[in-house]
Formats: sequence, C-alpha cells, structure tokens
Amino acid sequence: MKFTRFMINSSVSKGIITEDTIREIKGDIFGSWEYTGTVISRNEVKFLAPIEPNQVIGIGANYVSKAEDLPQELPEIPVFFFKPASSVIGPEEEIVIPKGINQVKFESELAVVIGKEAKNVPEADVLDYVFGYTIGNDVTAPQFFHQDGHWTIGKSFDTFTPLGPVIETDLDPFNVTVNASLNNIEKQNSPTDLMIIPIRKMVSYLTNVMTLKPGDIILTGSPVGAELVGPEDIIECIIEGIGTLRNTFVSAKESAETH
Repeated sequence: MKFTRFMINSSVSKGIITEDTIREIKGDIFGSWEYTGTVISRNEVKFLAPIEPNQVIGIGANYVSKAEDLPQELPEIPVFFFKPASSVIGPEEEIVIPKGINQVKFESELAVVIGKEAKNVPEADVLDYVFGYTIGNDVTAPQFFHQDGHWTIGKSFDTFTPLGPVIETDLDPFNVTVNASLNNIEKQNSPTDLMIIPIRKMVSYLTNVMTLKPGDIILTGSPVGAELVGPEDIIECIIEGIGTLRNTFVSAKESAETH
C-alpha cells in the first residue's frame, strides 16, 4: 500500500493511493485505521511529507561505488547522526539554502519507517518492526560541519529533510536502486546492496542503543554521486516502487528591515 498525507481545502488528511485517486483514511496508520468513504483525485491535493516523524536518524558514508569495494570488516561503531523533525518538508516544497553560503549538497536515500516499538531486536527480526519505506533527501551544508567532525548543524537547517512522496509498505528494500537526477541529469544510481552497513544490521544496532518507536525514520545512506547545488537547481530523488521526490533549491530570503 502507498500511504500518503495531503492537504485539500486547507485541511490535512491521510489516504491510500490507488492509481489516479486517493482513498481517504482515518485512524492510526501504525495501529487501527479505516477508510472514510471519500475518494479524491490526486490532482486536487497538495502532497505533504507522508509522515510527521518522531525523530530522524541518518547514517553517514554508507555506500561504495562497486561491490568489490565493500569492506571485509564492518565499522565497530557506525557513523549515525540525528536530524530534527523541524527539518522535514514534503514533495515540491522549496529547500532553503542558509544565509552566508551559496551551495548545499543533496543526498538521495531510502528511508525506513519504523512501525512497532523496537528494543534489542536481532538482525533476523528487523523487518518485523518496519512499517514501510519512503524516499529521503539528506540535504547537507558541509560548510557548517565542526572541525572536530560534528555534523549536527550542517544537517539540521529547516527544509533539510524532504520526505516522500508516499510510504510504500510492499517494497523489497534489498532489490531497489536509489537514484537522483539534478536538472534532469542523472547523478546517483546505486542498488542497495552497495550499502556498507546493511539495513538489518543498522536497525538492529540502533535498537541496542535506543528504543525505536512507530514513526521514527532511519535514512540508510546516500550513494556515490551527491554533489553541491545552488539556487534554482531541481533535484529528483527516485526509487522505483515508491516514486519521485522532487524539490527546488532557493536562496534564503533577506529579512525585512525594521524602521
């Protein structure tokens, strides 16, 4: 199923996408929900990020360019970081480049949506706790990385985590390719088997550190090919089976002068 959040007539609703229509639902997508009976054309709505996440956790430097480059031994402590929920936007919304810099970096990623509370989960059982998958763009301003390696500020600006267009529950995450096109030119194209830390291992590892809860998002890393972009550039993050997450980069607006 393709779960979506959308706005129509200034009201936010949830639904299931079926071909060119959306069947509205009510209730908790992680628990009990039902159809309302309302069917809406996709052309009538503004799509939002398909979820308002509790927290967003990313993993850094998690792809190689070819299978021969996969390491024999995995890192003892993977490089994880948090992104604030306030950085989340939806499809077609603008990514704002912060004042003082001219470029930021796009990073197309498969995003895991947790569906059940998870603590100390063995790798073999991880998928039992996954609700579905969406696309994430881990926008980054490396100019704000701390010289000692702290990434938080450079990952945390408002609009720096586009998500969408849907949460797909019927996806094989081990048989998809993560793509990105910048101004219609392909920049990223890698199967998920080029991940250094595989999905089962990264989620299991996190559950041994913290309790994951329904609505948590895990960004699983970005393939080789991400690059710096500037105002008016258009990025399309694409995963077949989920769709296309399209956003435009813009410069931060100058604050109005006070008199």
